[in-house]
Amino acid sequence: MTYIGRFAPSPSGPLHFGSLVSALASYLDARHHRGRWLLRMDDIDPPRELPGAADDILRTLEQHGLEWDGDVLWQSTRADAYRGALAELHQAGLVYPCNCTRRDISASGGIYNGHCRTHPPDTTGPQALRLKLYQLPAPFTQLADTVQFDDLLQGPQSQNLAQDVGDAVVMRKDGLFAYQLAVVIDDIAQGITHVIRGADLLPVTARQHRFFTLRNATAPVYGHVPVALGANGRKLSKQNHATALDNHQIRENLWQALAFLRQNPPEALGRESPATILAWACSHWQRSALAGIAAQHTP
Repeated sequence: MTYIGRFAPSPSGPLHFGSLVSALASYLDARHHRGRWLLRMDDIDPPRELPGAADDILRTLEQHGLEWDGDVLWQSTRADAYRGALAELHQAGLVYPCNCTRRDISASGGIYNGHCRTHPPDTTGPQALRLKLYQLPAPFTQLADTVQFDDLLQGPQSQNLAQDVGDAVVMRKDGLFAYQLAVVIDDIAQGITHVIRGADLLPVTARQHRFFTLRNATAPVYGHVPVALGANGRKLSKQNHATALDNHQIRENLWQALAFLRQNPPEALGRESPATILAWACSHWQRSALAGIAAQHTP
């Protein structure tokens, strides 16, 4: 099977060390298996985007030697594909309007209980669209509430979609397409076979598996690498104001990311060119070094 992987950053800020870890792991897994590595810009949430962040991300990846195959796919250009998918889901009876608030969901235990499935909201006021993930209409009535899959790094996974998740939002109340819609539609369109990403996204993977099934598509093989934690024990993220990568320390950045990924890079490798570092890393990449590790502190 042809290997096609991808990295899909959000332009809500510059890349930080945690971003580099995810990008590097995805890149190395693809190159080690002689696959293609695609870049997708997750730019469907304008209120969260930072002007200039997308260009900064592309420049940082290039400077670190992480060269992608083909053109960048910008999700902001994919509105017609998303609208078409929503229309097909609506025709199949798989989506429904919902006006429940976060407070409503919190009051019902924190998991969406499907209230608007059986109590359709009136047409006034903002409404989201939710995708049915369980108790499905034909021809999906045979699908169990529980989704099981094997993660390349975290091992066997199981999640009851009714009890642990609830139906997923695929269009937000503000009219923007939701991540859960865009990521699956684009993975199908690009023929993605492998997704290597941070373990913070492991909890949403079962619902994505189910969405692929509802689109009569095969889900990619997933592998979730450890989340990088700062000194305060919190995940390095743009929301937590993680420090941007210093593009004047590319060798050090790559070496430290490899060390974080437990690839045991020789100390002398950190003094080589980025191309030499990446060539060594592609040749020596070992998934098994990360087995069962969901989070760890940065070096």
